[in-house]
Amino acid sequence: MSAVPAAPDVLAPDVEVVPLPDVAERLGVPVTRIHQLIRDGHLLAVRREGVLVVPSSFLTDTAIVKGLGGTITLLRDNGYTEDEILRWLFTADDTLPGTPIDALRGDRGREVKRRAQAMGF
Repeated sequence: MSAVPAAPDVLAPDVEVVPLPDVAERLGVPVTRIHQLIRDGHLLAVRREGVLVVPSSFLTDTAIVKGLGGTITLLRDNGYTEDEILRWLFTADDTLPGTPIDALRGDRGREVKRRAQAMGF
């Protein structure tokens, strides 16, 4: 089995993160399923202090935030690297308002995906 990819930790130190075993418990799946979700690009993980973690804002109480995987895929298809995707998701945008990840967590997923798609042109 291949190693779990980890993006560079470009997140602000105050961004709350969750270790992969805790993500698995929260979602009710084996940790190997979380590894596969990361490999498949539905989640992004970073290594913080030697531990693979996922930003907690990528998760609801029991699921991955709706639209996150599609947004990651759109950005990857447009040539963005994992660290660029993370920066974009967590950078405030006054026109949203808030950050793209906040908008995905709300009811503005369509707008986030539209912007992600437009960034490739």
